[in-house]
Order: sequence, then C-alpha cells, then structure tokens
Amino acid sequence: RARGASRAPRACSPGAGSDCFRLGAPVNTKSTKLLQDLGAYVLADSHQPVCVKKAAEMIRAERGYRWVGVYKVTRGECVIIAGTGEEPPTYARFPVTQGLCGAVVESRETLVVPDVKKDPRYLPTFWNTESESVVPIMDENKKRVGGILDAESDKLDDFTEDDRDCREHAAGLLAGA
Repeated sequence: RARGASRAPRACSPGAGSDCFRLGAPVNTKSTKLLQDLGAYVLADSHQPVCVKKAAEMIRAERGYRWVGVYKVTRGECVIIAGTGEEPPTYARFPVTQGLCGAVVESRETLVVPDVKKDPRYLPTFWNTESESVVPIMDENKKRVGGILDAESDKLDDFTEDDRDCREHAAGLLAGA
C-alpha cells in the first residue's frame, strides 16, 4: 500500500457526524495494523473494564513509549481509568484546569511537549518522563473532551508526526470504548 493510502476503521456511532476525530481521514502512520487491531478489539470488547487497559498496552508496545494512560474527563477532573505497567501515575486524578491534560481539555487539540521540564504546566507522572504527548478523546457529539490519551517517553523530543497521527487515530477509536 502506498503511504497514506489506507484508511482507519470506522468506529464512530451512527449520527456522530463526519468529523469523527480524524476517523476516515487517511492514515499516515506506519502503525496501520495496530489501528486495525485496536479498532477490532475496541469494537468487540468496549464494555469490558480491561478493554481500555489492553488498548493502552497495545499502543505502548507498538510505538515503544515508556507509558500510556487513558484518563476520563468527568465532573471537572481528569481521572485515570487505565495505564500501562503496574505503577500508577503520581496524580491519579486532578482538576481539568491543571497539567498538560488540562491544557488539552481546554484547547481540544493534541499537545506535544518535547521537554516536560521546560513546560510549567507539567504535572510529574513518573520521575523519568522527558517528553509527553496528550491527545483529546472527543465524546460522541464532538462538543467536549470526554477523555485523554497520554503517552510519555523517557527520551527528550521523542514524538514524531507519525506518532501523532497514530495516537490521534487511536484516540478516535477509543472514543467508542
């Protein structure tokens, strides 16, 4: 397949609208197989509690991130619902007005921070995080951020455009979970 020629699986619910957070947009990532597998997994098991944790692990393993977490945005807070590994993040819940996740809730746009120590909004998750990328998971009606897909690396400036494309499509798939 030519680069950018494949399409992500359609995971939006009927009536969700045409801007289904990049779903249906050309996939410009090397991780097309991951997105296909993730889409099938989320659609098959989206109501199971372990589904989101497994999805986070699939993303982490494929892309080589140090940690991937999924937060739910509810009642003015970001609350962790799944993360890779056994160690929980330092802040399992925090106000939507704080941190890089809070910035994404406000802007509704992907945020990539090449050096978290230089960003005053950063809330430390793990002691060895160097760079971070946060992607909004839009709720079905596209009017608000319903969740956050957070990826962290122990390397400076570790996130590429390919990583971004993959995470944005994954967030679209997770919107159905």
